[in-house]
Amino acid sequence: MALRKALLNTGDGFLDRVLCVGGALAFSQGPEFIQQYVQRLGGHVDEARRQVEQFRQAAQQSGVTLDHLIAQTNANLDPAVAKLGNVMSEANARLDSLETSQHAILQSSLWERPFVFIRNMDTEIARSTWSVFKPALPTTLEGIIYALVGLVVMLALYHALVRMPVSLGYRAWRRRRVEQRIA
Repeated sequence: MALRKALLNTGDGFLDRVLCVGGALAFSQGPEFIQQYVQRLGGHVDEARRQVEQFRQAAQQSGVTLDHLIAQTNANLDPAVAKLGNVMSEANARLDSLETSQHAILQSSLWERPFVFIRNMDTEIARSTWSVFKPALPTTLEGIIYALVGLVVMLALYHALVRMPVSLGYRAWRRRRVEQRIA
């Protein structure tokens, strides 16, 4: 009986430590993924800005604003030219959306960042980021805080989902054995 309890305690201590380290490592990758995503997002912003600037220059050379050029192009009877108006309009809207997302993520605080990131995440850019994601050892305050949060979350999950149910089950089993011996 004492040997069984000692073995369970040893396994229990090892398992919670492994889970804590795993949680810390997993959560600490959050800031690294966000950082790599923001770099990729910046590339998309730069390219969208370049494209919209080309449209603005074409409008300026024609003596109109970009919005006016888009409206004229959309109203054109030639379907191919009208589709070009949609391309210009979508590029302009995409630039606004990307710049808004970039600004929101970069200006968010340490505590807000994961929620702001999720709220403003472009799934296409996130998928591309994930496909080339390189895990890194966190050396920033943000990475260390994420690691600590991961450690606490995993420890809490372990105690709530494993240790407490096992402990309660063991107590119930012992109580039944004592009751059976008495009866």
